[in-house]
Amino acid sequence: MEQTQLTTAAGFSPQPKKRGKVAEFFKKNGAGFIFVTPVTLGILIFTLYPLISSLVFSFSLTYDGINPPGDFSLFGNLERMFADQEWLISIRNTVIYTVINVPLCLVLSFALAMLCNVKIKGIGIYRMLIYLPCVMSVVVSGIAWRAITDYRFGWANQFLTAIGLQPYPFLTQAWSSMPTLIIVGLWGLGGGMVLWLSQLKNIPAELYEAASLDGAGFGTRLLKITIPMCTPMIFYNLVMNVIGSFQTFANVTTLTAGGGGGIDNSILFYVQKIYIEYNTSFSQQSMGYACALSWVLFVVVALLTGVIFKSSKWVYYGGDD
Repeated sequence: MEQTQLTTAAGFSPQPKKRGKVAEFFKKNGAGFIFVTPVTLGILIFTLYPLISSLVFSFSLTYDGINPPGDFSLFGNLERMFADQEWLISIRNTVIYTVINVPLCLVLSFALAMLCNVKIKGIGIYRMLIYLPCVMSVVVSGIAWRAITDYRFGWANQFLTAIGLQPYPFLTQAWSSMPTLIIVGLWGLGGGMVLWLSQLKNIPAELYEAASLDGAGFGTRLLKITIPMCTPMIFYNLVMNVIGSFQTFANVTTLTAGGGGGIDNSILFYVQKIYIEYNTSFSQQSMGYACALSWVLFVVVALLTGVIFKSSKWVYYGGDD
């Protein structure tokens, strides 16, 4: 007490205790941590934990999803994959669909965007109608397309019969199942069209005016201005379409009314194969195999995405020299 009074009398005041760095950090950011806690817990419980669990289960040869996994093997499920004919068929179908569907969607959605990027009366209505299928649920779209493509009572074959043509087999034949699925996949072109439109709107009009003054026609402007300026959107759509094609599941499941692979597994896709193994895991203890299939798909998609990113030197960004 006396020392304190002497210190005060001498002109010095006692300094308050310095708060610890950790306490100071939580004082400033505590409210933010409280608000993000529900989201963080959701990610940890419903994303990170299942992710790590599936990686562990992928090394199990006998796991039914209920009892503890057993018979762990490092390459056991990989050996089973290469001996599984259905797995090989699913890879073939997925690759064929991706190779055809991705370029087709890119070109047609770009063409739709070019047609809708004009200043005419009522163009907004056409844009809305083209985009409308994208806001419909997958189940509703699948039911509608099943009614259209039904071989006996479908609207498409009724129309073909009415004009004197033979009915198309659609999903009743192996050779026609894949083309049918590719055509049905074009139902969602409106989503890509909107993205293309946003990119087209960002191209400076001065470039087209200067090219027109130099005598450049539509084809020259398209090749020399439009496409080069749209390369960021080409790159984005390419990545997203490749990922989406490898994860094709919902439209096949709704068309086949249960997720079957079609006639002779003609439309058996990779994710469908995972779904089939998951459904049979409770009786055949193949949950570990389904997890291994999922991780192989993850690695393949990650490698393809990495290759696309690595080869993206052709993409032009506005700030590039």
